[in-house]
Amino acid sequence: MGMVSGKTALVTGGASGIGKATTLLLAREGAAGVLVADLNLAGAQAVAAEIEASGVPAAAMAVDVRDQDQVRAMVAEAVSRFGRLDCAVNCAGVAPAGAPFADLTDEYWEANISINLTGLRHCMTHEIRAMRASGGSIVNIASGAGLEGVELRGGYVAAKHGVVGATKTAAIDHAREGVRVNALCPGLILTPMTEAGVASGRLNIEELCPMGRAGRPEEVAEAAVWLCSERASFVTGAAIPIDGGHIAW
Repeated sequence: MGMVSGKTALVTGGASGIGKATTLLLAREGAAGVLVADLNLAGAQAVAAEIEASGVPAAAMAVDVRDQDQVRAMVAEAVSRFGRLDCAVNCAGVAPAGAPFADLTDEYWEANISINLTGLRHCMTHEIRAMRASGGSIVNIASGAGLEGVELRGGYVAAKHGVVGATKTAAIDHAREGVRVNALCPGLILTPMTEAGVASGRLNIEELCPMGRAGRPEEVAEAAVWLCSERASFVTGAAIPIDGGHIAW
């Protein structure tokens, strides 16, 4: 028996990085169906095809989480296709380059807030509404930047702190409906979003990672799928660092 045997799931930002690793692990751990949502439809379709090749029902959708109608349709499609929604992992996000706080542009701020925070609010709203009748688990991919300040990343830090706060509040508000809501706070993980920063030296592994290496998307996926499972049945409202010890440094 896998960790999520018989459960249905959707993953936003599922075409690459942590989202892709999570969709594939959900399938390997027994999910009854996985909806892969991403702004990159071709990428989402490729991941869904890989899942289906393993014998697990899957579907792909192009979704811009800033658009609440698209998010509503995404959740409705998951319920229609698989019968219900048991698990949702919200990975969609951006991390644009910033500037000193007083020099941040409106465009930079809006990109962070609209996608990383308001988009997450859209997802949680409709996911919870789909789950409240029979319960479920939501996992939000926040960031270590949701737990501490990060130089030149004011908008990103503000959004990810908001993700942690929204996670905790939703967990309290919906605990008695059987909906668990948790956040993961990854440190330096080698994804398409961070690889350029590592290559350029802007993200220094030795300075950021006490373990002396960056994390892998699969290591975050393991925690996400555990939180989706009944093995984490008494865990809600948590913001869990996955950072090789960085937050403890």
